[in-house]
Amino acid sequence: METRIKSRILDATAFGRALTRITHEILERNRGAENLCLIGIHTRGVPLASRIADNIRRIEGTEVPVGSLDITLYRDDLTSPTDMPVVKGSDIPFSIEGKRIILVDDVLFTGRTVRAAIEALFRMGRPDAIRLAVMVDRGHRELPIRADFVGKNVPTSLSELISVKTVEQDGEDAADLCEKL
Repeated sequence: METRIKSRILDATAFGRALTRITHEILERNRGAENLCLIGIHTRGVPLASRIADNIRRIEGTEVPVGSLDITLYRDDLTSPTDMPVVKGSDIPFSIEGKRIILVDDVLFTGRTVRAAIEALFRMGRPDAIRLAVMVDRGHRELPIRADFVGKNVPTSLSELISVKTVEQDGEDAADLCEKL
């Protein structure tokens, strides 16, 4: 699908500020870093989770476990063999049992990715709590899911998309509002 950038909604500076704010909000809500784990949803949630963990290390002096989650096998929109995307695999090298999980993703849209992630996590154990941190919330929920920590809320139309870029994946930190052509 071809798209055209309509506007840059987060440049690198605003992106960094949003991640710092999200980190502080997580620490405030959790009253520190105790019993906290970060799990990034592939693809761009993974570097965002790592950066939040780096921020926590700088602020609190505490190492927080970080994992990555591939929700491919839990998606509800794969109806034929041609729909099957590449499975990247999850890497969660710690027990989630009794932990406070911060699930991290780049964009919150319908809520279906988050539903799949929660289902995948519950197959691995029973966390004490699961909270959601996203860089951009664009609205249009189809499920009763909301983010606890949001970098930026951007109301969109269904003909628009949000493209989040990270240095690790794309060579720059940014978020763009795009339209489908």
